[in-house]
Amino acid sequence: MVRGYFVCDSSEITTWIDTENEVFTSITGFFRNQKSEEYIESLEKTHCDYLEYEDYKYCLNHFPEMRHINRILLEEYYILAEHRVYLARIPNARKRLAFYMQYMKPQIVERIPRKHLASYLAIRPETLSRLMKERI
Repeated sequence: MVRGYFVCDSSEITTWIDTENEVFTSITGFFRNQKSEEYIESLEKTHCDYLEYEDYKYCLNHFPEMRHINRILLEEYYILAEHRVYLARIPNARKRLAFYMQYMKPQIVERIPRKHLASYLAIRPETLSRLMKERI
């Protein structure tokens, strides 16, 4: 399990959480070859394979199946980005948690450290704790 986050006023703000068999990167850092504001942290023992940007471009230009895989990955990224936008617009903590549990990755909630899930949902850890107890 890994998470992406950035630092704002010395607080870590979690922007995404991924698990096994997922593709993850810092979008700006990878595709623009720029220093990113985003950090990536492993939350569990993790094995990662990686692809350098130049190798990625080579594969897209020389292997049609890579273009197909790329299209599928882009679709998934857009869907997840859309869900994150919806989540960010829900004004109520209880409803944000319910949305996450319904549309995102409810099967991993117990594995995510509470402080990171709270940060991702933009709620205080004690509020998340109370809401999780109510769900039982």
